[in-house]
Amino acid sequence: MTAPAFTDQKLSAEELAQARLLLQQTQNAVVGATKGLSEAQWKFKPAPDRWSIAENVQHIVIVQERVLGPILDQLASAPAPSADVDPNAVDAIVINQFSTRLNKFSAPEFIHPGEQIAPSELLDRLSANYARLADCLVSKPGLRQHAAEALPLKAVSNGAFSLMDGYQWILAAAAHTERHTKQMLEVMADPGYPA
Repeated sequence: MTAPAFTDQKLSAEELAQARLLLQQTQNAVVGATKGLSEAQWKFKPAPDRWSIAENVQHIVIVQERVLGPILDQLASAPAPSADVDPNAVDAIVINQFSTRLNKFSAPEFIHPGEQIAPSELLDRLSANYARLADCLVSKPGLRQHAAEALPLKAVSNGAFSLMDGYQWILAAAAHTERHTKQMLEVMADPGYPA
């Protein structure tokens, strides 16, 4: 079986369905994990060097907004991905390995959570970001035609892959949310987590 061509202007029905499902599932997971939390639960940190649920959600929002802004904007003028790389292989790595918590990575400082933001504002931004990510699947032409350096992909693939196209960046935003939802569940499982 040959790899699909990167030159298609529109995503296939299968690609659209896969991305929409991942976006919906990961949005539902983070919303479900944060539903009904008290202020103490929202802000609880299991250790000084670990993020609270609020910080995890803020980090998710920051990463989504980077994908929706500078990353997708830069892709418009980025070179085409190599014809030697099977996009399905990269898609699978993004979906299956970005979300795992088996390997821990330190986020760069510029995407660390900062000043506290009200939970309602964070969840509103999260919802708006998800709507924009879903819209990009159909409104941004040529998502598969350009690829940019992706340090997270390079890290999880041990250097085997280093570029992601626009479609893969959208998948990555969702898989990253799944990863941090798992981190929020770890916070909730801590013995000191407020009742």
